[in-house]
Amino acid sequence: MKIPFVDNWRRKHGAAFGVAVVSVGDESDEERAAGVAELLAECELLRSQAHGEGVELDDSVGSLAALDQLVPRWRGDEEVLPWLGNDAGLYLGTIMVRHVVGASWVIWPNGQPVVRLESGREIDVVEAGHAWAESGAPELSQFYAEAAES
Repeated sequence: MKIPFVDNWRRKHGAAFGVAVVSVGDESDEERAAGVAELLAECELLRSQAHGEGVELDDSVGSLAALDQLVPRWRGDEEVLPWLGNDAGLYLGTIMVRHVVGASWVIWPNGQPVVRLESGREIDVVEAGHAWAESGAPELSQFYAEAAES
């Protein structure tokens, strides 16, 4: 979508990207954590793009390698790129939380979701997703493998 004043603002300030999570309500910590994990796992744009290329994202470690093989048709689209980067990072984080022993989602005070490994190391998966969407490096499968070893 081309909106002149938005395009001018983006040229001056750059495209906004990122994701923030805010929790409200009286759920238990377990319920809140499960709800946040479910929300972060949606990644609708990424799933749609992958499906359009014949790749089904089944939340497996192998699906990260399949994503790495996609032809990056989105790189020329300034509107899609930041959202796809968010989704790629959240999908990477979802795979890590589901398959790396002791990994969990943590929400920083600014609302940024990160993955905390059993070692205590916190990984900004959204940043990694943006790097992957913009340049293809690091590959999601490689990023996962390195994080799973630490």
